[in-house]
Amino acid sequence: MKLIKLIRIAIFMVLFFTIGVSNAQSPPHPNSGGVPTTGNNTTVGGQQGGAPVGSGNIILFLLASVYAAHKLLRTRSESELAEE
Repeated sequence: MKLIKLIRIAIFMVLFFTIGVSNAQSPPHPNSGGVPTTGNNTTVGGQQGGAPVGSGNIILFLLASVYAAHKLLRTRSESELAEE
């Protein structure tokens, strides 16, 4: 029982701490990788590239936490009613 709980906590911590560094796939290079005739040949969206998806993960974790708390409270209240 304790091992399963430790595994769950470890998985949660890994997912939680990777939120800040997760990015979507980088966009394609302009001009299909060819040399442009005018202007510079920088990646689309600047040097960093990719879309940050950290905020979406935070929202997902928050919604999942609220849902889990709701289910837990509902299960506890149903079990208390069944005991009476």
